[in-house]
Amino acid sequence: MTSFRFDDALRNAITDRLGRFELRRRADAGGLKRAAVAVVVVEADVPSMSGEREAAFLLTKRTPKLRAHGGQWALPGGRVDAGETIEQTALRELHEELGVLASTDDILGTLDDYPTRSGYLIAPVVVWSPGVMVTPNPAEVAAAYRIACGELFREGSPEIIAIEESDRPIIRLPLPVANVNAPTAAVLYQFREVALAGRHTRVDHFEQPVFAWR
Repeated sequence: MTSFRFDDALRNAITDRLGRFELRRRADAGGLKRAAVAVVVVEADVPSMSGEREAAFLLTKRTPKLRAHGGQWALPGGRVDAGETIEQTALRELHEELGVLASTDDILGTLDDYPTRSGYLIAPVVVWSPGVMVTPNPAEVAAAYRIACGELFREGSPEIIAIEESDRPIIRLPLPVANVNAPTAAVLYQFREVALAGRHTRVDHFEQPVFAWR
C-alpha cells in the first residue's frame, strides 16, 4: 500500500502541484447552486508501518436525519452563502460540521468544479490541518473518519461502472469504511491524481449513482 508522510515536504508538493494545475472554474453556474467542500489533509490516527506520521484525509457519513443526501458519505461542505468565496464556505462548513478551525493560510489550493445531478456546482478546497481534534456536529454528521491518503491508491481503484440510466460511467472508490460514490469519489480521485500523483486529470465526465440524483 502506498503511504504519504505527513510533513512539510508533502504540504509543499501538494501546494506546488495545485498551483501548476490548469484549474477549470465555471464563471457561470448555469442554474446550479454553488457549493464548496473541504478536502482536509490531516495526520492519520496511527503511524505508517515504518512508524512515520502518515497523511490522511477527513471523510464523513452524513446523519440519516438530514433532508438532503442523508446517510451518504461526504466531505465537509455545503452551499455558498451570499457574499462568500468558495474558500470561506469550505472553512466555515469544516468548522460547523467537524469543529475544525482553519484559516486561509491553511488552504493549499483548489480543484475543478464538479456539477451534480442534485443541482449543485461543487468547488473542492484542499486544506492542510495539523494537530486537529475532530468533533462531529451530531445534527449533520453521524461519524467522521481519518482515511490514509494511500488508500486512494488501492489496486483496482477507482472502479468505473456503466449504468443503464446514463451514457456516463459511475466512479466509485473502495475505502476501508465503505465503497464511496461520486460526487465524493470524483473529488477524491482528482485529489489523488493532481495533488498526490501530479497528474492533470479531469473528473466532471463521471456520473453519480441514481440514488444521489435527488
